[in-house]
Amino acid sequence: MKWVRISAGIEPQPAPIVLARSDCGALWIELLGEPVCLRPSGALWIEGAGMLVAGDLHLEKGSSYAARGQLLPPYDTRATLMKLQAEIAALNPQTVVLLGDSFHDARAISRLAPDDLLRIGALGRGRDLVWAVGNHDDEGLAAFGPALPGVVAGEIAVAGLTLRHEPRANLQPGEVSGHLHPCAKIVARGRGVRRRCFLTDGSRLILPAFGAYAGGLNACDSAFDGLFDRPPLAGVLGAGVPGDGAVHPIAHAALCGD
Repeated sequence: MKWVRISAGIEPQPAPIVLARSDCGALWIELLGEPVCLRPSGALWIEGAGMLVAGDLHLEKGSSYAARGQLLPPYDTRATLMKLQAEIAALNPQTVVLLGDSFHDARAISRLAPDDLLRIGALGRGRDLVWAVGNHDDEGLAAFGPALPGVVAGEIAVAGLTLRHEPRANLQPGEVSGHLHPCAKIVARGRGVRRRCFLTDGSRLILPAFGAYAGGLNACDSAFDGLFDRPPLAGVLGAGVPGDGAVHPIAHAALCGD
């Protein structure tokens, strides 16, 4: 894989964020000294551990909305699983970690179509599969966990990092989490657009939602206050136009005007 060193206009500071671009459009950083790859899909690749991490799949969100009379195209689960399968095919990970809220609600697993159940069964074939517990799927994983491939865990420790669903308050060096679904509002071709993004200060990392219908929370929202030691860098997915296929480093000041 080809790496190209790039700059995001970050002033030199202690524990700098080191950036490199790979030929697939992914962005490499050092997270607490561990090289990790921010994938254009919104997944995280920890190469040294052979671990692929994806958060907030929210499978069967479409069917959950349909039950309440809000009709959406019922293909979100299939699209999300196919994107995850593509990442697995590209990277051949030893371990896949689904970082919580893999299912949208406690009954989502029972609503899965048979072919989607088969896709989930294939995720753990030839590798370890770990389901981290999220606030949406805790009851569902408890009820259906034995029927799913892999294991259920509260948090995962790897390469000096701690992976969990919901970020803990205040500074948490080495934490990798999801839950908040960060996204960035940017201007592209003269108009404002929203794109999912990673957020990191080089010490902790918050992943974007991986699921097709998961939505997002503006990176400037007060929910992110106090979580980073310094203004975080946003790794924005497809910051130019839809289908861009790259992760773009954008300084927090460019998003939030600070």
